[in-house]
Amino acid sequence: MNLKLEACTLNDAAQLAELRVLAMRPSLERIGRFDAKRARQRLLQNFSTEYTRLIKLDGMLAGFLVLRPQDKDLLLDHFYLHPDFQQRGLGSAVIELVLAEADELGKIIHVGVLRDSDANRFYLRHSFVLREVGEFDNYYLRYPQADSRRCD
Repeated sequence: MNLKLEACTLNDAAQLAELRVLAMRPSLERIGRFDAKRARQRLLQNFSTEYTRLIKLDGMLAGFLVLRPQDKDLLLDHFYLHPDFQQRGLGSAVIELVLAEADELGKIIHVGVLRDSDANRFYLRHSFVLREVGEFDNYYLRYPQADSRRCD
């Protein structure tokens, strides 16, 4: 598996908005809240190439994530894989890279997840802890981990 996180450009915005719609559709339909236009707008209204990374697998666009600073912490604002790349271990490989980066920086990661989404189990498996339950979303934290292999 040739996995890379790459910088994006403004030209990627529309394609990433469509990818978000594809990835979110099943979860939003389950709760009766699917609105493709709103799903696109949520991404595009705060789109920033500075914090957005393309997830490429063997050179193909498999997904993207947005990891932005929030106070002294990090906010995993978006993390989506195209449905064709889900359930293959790619999400776990990507989140491990993000967690290693946060650990290196000593930063807490915050993430909000649709309450009825399968992503809730994903984040719990990757050492996130539930902080708050909202009307539609669950909010998680992941504290930095010490690397027992590191020698200081």
